[in-house]
Amino acid sequence: MRLDKFICKSTRLDLAQARLVISHQQVLVNQKTITDAAMQVHENNQIELLGERLFARPSQYFMIHKPAGCICSNKDEAYPSVFSAVGLNQNEQLHIAGRLDVNTTGLVLATDDGRWSFSITRPEQHCPKVYQVTLAKPITSKAIKQLEKGIVLQGEAKATLPAVVKALSSTKVELSICEGKFHQVKRMFAATGNRVKALHRQQIADIVLDIAPRQWRALNQQEIDYFS
Repeated sequence: MRLDKFICKSTRLDLAQARLVISHQQVLVNQKTITDAAMQVHENNQIELLGERLFARPSQYFMIHKPAGCICSNKDEAYPSVFSAVGLNQNEQLHIAGRLDVNTTGLVLATDDGRWSFSITRPEQHCPKVYQVTLAKPITSKAIKQLEKGIVLQGEAKATLPAVVKALSSTKVELSICEGKFHQVKRMFAATGNRVKALHRQQIADIVLDIAPRQWRALNQQEIDYFS
C-alpha cells in the first residue's frame, strides 16, 4: 500500500492532508523520515506520525448497485462518480474492483484492499461475471454457438474465452464470461452482427446483486472470503 493511503487508512486525514504531513517530514517508516508519498509500506512496517505509531483500520468491502449515467471513478467528471450517485462517502479511500461503463447498470464492488481487488481482476483468476443483455435484434443459434466457442474481437489476435449463454427471450440473454476486456460484452455481440441496447451485471463469482438501484451495503464475511 502507498504510504499516503496508509496514513488515510489509519487517521482521519484525507489524501491531500496525508501528503502534506509526509512532505513536511512528519512521518517515520522504520524510524527513518520519509518524504515520498508513493512509497510502498506493509503491515509489518513501523509507521509513525508525529511520534505516534499508526495502525491501519480493517479493510472495507462494499456492494454497489450502479445506475446508468455515472462512472466508476472516485471523482465527478463529465458524469457523476458512482460513489456520488449512491451516496457512499468514503470514496477517497475506495476503488472499484471491475469497472462498468457509464450506461451499464448493476453490480460493482468497492474496497480499499488492493490485494483483494487484484484477485478479482487478474485474468488468471477466471472470475465469472454474469450479465443480462438486451439486444437490438433477436439472437440466433449461430450467434450463441459463436459466443460459446469464443469469438475474435475487432483489434484482437486471440479469441475470447468460451462464454455461457442462456436465452431469456428472443432479444434478451444471460451471458457469463471470465474476462474483462474493454467493452467486451458489447464487442462480442457486435462481432455476431447484433447490438447491445442495455447491459446489466447481476453477479461476480458467487456474489449476487441483491439491493435496489442506487443502494449500497457492506459485504458479509462469506462474500469477502470468496476472493481472500
